[in-house]
This record gives sequence, C-alpha cells and structure tokens, in this order.
Amino acid sequence: MNNGNGSDEKEQNLSWKQNLVLYLHDLVIYVSVILLIFLLLFRVIVVDGDSMYSTLWDGDYLLLLSNLIYPNPEVGDIVVVSKQSYDSGSPIVKRVIASEGQIVDIDFENGIVYVDGLPLQEEYINTATNLQEGMSFPLLVEKDCYFVMGDNRNNSRDSRSPDIGQVDRREILGKAIFLMIPGTDGGKRTRDFGRIGAIG
Repeated sequence: MNNGNGSDEKEQNLSWKQNLVLYLHDLVIYVSVILLIFLLLFRVIVVDGDSMYSTLWDGDYLLLLSNLIYPNPEVGDIVVVSKQSYDSGSPIVKRVIASEGQIVDIDFENGIVYVDGLPLQEEYINTATNLQEGMSFPLLVEKDCYFVMGDNRNNSRDSRSPDIGQVDRREILGKAIFLMIPGTDGGKRTRDFGRIGAIG
C-alpha cells in the first residue's frame, strides 16, 4: 500500500533546495549592495613614500571617506590627491594647509608656514619647512582649491612645487579616516599594530 511518504519526501527535498536557492540569492544581493556602498563611500589606499612621516609610514593601508560624501575637506585633514600633472595621477597623501581665499606664506629660512599672516602651530610635522620647490609666496589659494603639504616637509613634493601646485576640489579622492594595516616604512621598521586607529 502506498501511503504517499515518497511523494512527501520529494516535496520536502524540493522545498529545502528552493529555500537554499532563495537564501543564496538574497545573500548575493546583500553582499552586492554592501560592496557597492563601500566602493562609493569608501576607498582603501596604500601610502607610498615618506612624505607624511612620521604621521603615516610607507606601506600603511588607509581607509578613505570618499569625496562623494565628504566633498569639502577642512584645514588639517589628511587627504588623498590625484593630479594628472604629477606622476600620471597616481594617488598621493597630503595634509590640507589652506583653502580657498586664504593666503599662504612660508619663511623658508626659519621653516615657518603662515596662513593669513599667522604662523601655523604644526605639532605633526617631522621637519621644519625649509625646502623651496619653485612656487612663489605669498600665494592666494584660488576658488575651489586647496594648498596641501606633506608632514615630512623636507622630503615631500607638494603644493610648493609647480608640478602639483594648488589642488582642485575635484582632484581630491577623499579624506583619510582610519589606519587599517600599519606599514613597515619600506622595511626600515617593525610593523606597529598599536598605530591602528582613527587618523586625526
């Protein structure tokens, strides 16, 4: 006598497979949405070089807040810039020193940077600003532009150089907000995991 158990088991098997397919389908959609949001709102950049030492080391992995949701960097922010006039647009990491309408002047002999006539208090710099790179000062920051510099002032190509100059707002990829993986500064230092954290 056939009590229908075979048919019930077949239906249960089909139901289990269907649920699995639906689950995987939903999972793919959720992961795709999360990746899309991450790609639009955040970026990951690796520091290349010593221009931001000792704030950032060569090889540090940084999480950026995209310019799509942070379009107006503030003075003091660490940003990633892409300028076609310099190194074919390869990303470079710098600090915003002045913004549109401000006047930048540099006393290269004493290594002091002035913005709007006032000396900057720059606890973050590794060396004083003694290196001239070709730009003339005092300099008025143009509309929608920023003046950026590296923290390792005598080992940084930045807005002091005509190759980079003032940075247009559209050339800023985003603001560095978190150090994800510490670098080794080109193998010169041991990886310091205590450096992981928010970037001020």
